Amino acid sequence: MIAPLAVVALTASLAACSTGDDALTPADADALADEEVTLHVAIDEGLEEEAVEAFETRAAEFTEEHPNITVEAQEYTWTGTTFAADLAGGTLPTVFTVPFTDGRGLIERQQIADISALVAELPYAGQFNETVAAAGQSADGAQWAVPVAAYGQGIHYNRALFAEAGLDPDAPPTTWEEVREAADTISEETGQTGLGMMTSSNTGGWILTTLVYAMGGRAEAVEGDEVTATIDTPEYQEALEYLHAMRWEDDSMGDEFLYDWATSHADFGAGKIGMMISGGGDYGNLITQNAMNPDDYGVTVLPLEGDDAAVLGGGTLAAVDAKATPAEQAAAVEWIDFYYMGKLTTQEGAVADAEALTAQDQPVGAPILPVFDQETYDQSQEWIADLINVPLEQFAPYSDRIYDQPLAAEPPAATQDLYATLDPVVQAVLTDESADIDTLLADAEQQVQTLIDRG
Repeated sequence: MIAPLAVVALTASLAACSTGDDALTPADADALADEEVTLHVAIDEGLEEEAVEAFETRAAEFTEEHPNITVEAQEYTWTGTTFAADLAGGTLPTVFTVPFTDGRGLIERQQIADISALVAELPYAGQFNETVAAAGQSADGAQWAVPVAAYGQGIHYNRALFAEAGLDPDAPPTTWEEVREAADTISEETGQTGLGMMTSSNTGGWILTTLVYAMGGRAEAVEGDEVTATIDTPEYQEALEYLHAMRWEDDSMGDEFLYDWATSHADFGAGKIGMMISGGGDYGNLITQNAMNPDDYGVTVLPLEGDDAAVLGGGTLAAVDAKATPAEQAAAVEWIDFYYMGKLTTQEGAVADAEALTAQDQPVGAPILPVFDQETYDQSQEWIADLINVPLEQFAPYSDRIYDQPLAAEPPAATQDLYATLDPVVQAVLTDESADIDTLLADAEQQVQTLIDRG
C-alpha cells in the first residue's frame, strides 16, 4: 500500500510520460493497483434489455474481483464517417473497439494508449495468430491494441425467405451466378430484397472489395515500402458489372441504396432482405440488436472464383483512449483481459460468460473465426458445450468450409479512405443505369493513390 501523497506523485509523473514513447510498465501498474478508478467501457448501441443485463452480470463479476474499479457502460458503435470526430472530441469511452483497419493509423498518430508492456504480460500474449496480432501492433511489433474478434466475410441469408421462394435453406448458393439467381427468385416470389448491398459509411467500398477479393483481385499491390492502388482493374469492373446486372436487369436489390452496417442489419433482421454480405460473426448482433428470429438465420461462405480468389478477412481490436490516466490504462487492460479475452482463453471465463448470456436467453456458442488457432477455439467450445443454445446446423454451410478457404487481409494502406472513396462508386452504379464504370474506377484509383502517397 502506497501512502496517498506518494500515489499522487507517482500518478502525476506517469501521466507526464503516458503520452510519450514509453509504455506503462507492469511495475507502474502494480504501484497503482489500489487506486480508485472509474472506467468507461464500450457496450454496443441498441442492445435488447436481456443483452444489457448479461453485460451487467459480467461487469459485476469484474468489480467483485477488482473492488477499486467502477465500471460504467457507454453505448458505442464504430462508424467510419464519425469515428475520427468522436475521437478528437473526446467523447469515446476509455475502452473502445475499432476494426483491424484502424489499428496502425491510431498507433502511428499515438491516438490510443501504449498498453503494450501490460499486454505482453498476459499469459496468451504470444499465442495470437500472427496476422491477427499485426493489426494492433506498432512498427516495432509492440501490441498497442488487443485483437478480440476476427472474421472472414460470408453471405448471411434468411431461411424463411428462401423457403417462401421455393429455395432449399440447407443448400445455399455456391457460385456467384447461383447467388444472382437466388436473389432474383427471392425478389420475384416474396417481394423482398433479394440481395441487400451496403453503400455508405465506408461499407460500400468494403463490400465491393470483398467481391473483388472473391473474384481474384486486390485493392492494393505492395512491393517493399511501395503501395500501389489497383482499383481500375478487370476484377473491380467485373464486380460492378455484376451488381449493375442484378440492379438493372434483375431488379433484385430492392430500393434502398444507402444502407450502412446498422441499417442493413436492421432490415435483414426484420426479414426484408434475403441475402447480404458481411462478416461471418454477425449472428450475435442480429439477435441481440435486431431481434431476428434464430430459426430464420442462415450463413454460408463466399463463392471463390478466379485465380488468387480469397476471402477478405478482418476483425476487431480493443483499444484504450490515449487520454486515459495510467491508473485507467492499467484498469483497462484488466477489463480487456476479463471481458473480451477470458471467454476465449480460460475455462472459468468461458463458462462464466456463457452462463451470464444463458441466464438472459442470449446466444451462446455461435461459430466464429478464432483470434488464436482452431485448436484453442475448439477447446473453448468444448468448455461451454452444455450451454450452447444456437442452431449450429444452420451455421454449417459456413463453419464447415471457412477454414478451408484462403483468407486475405484487408488493403494495408489508407484502408478506410479507400473504402470511403469507393462508396459513391457503388452508389452511382446502383442508382444510375448509365453510370460509366470505366471512368468511375479510373477516377477512384487516382484518388486512392493520392491518399496512399500522402500517408
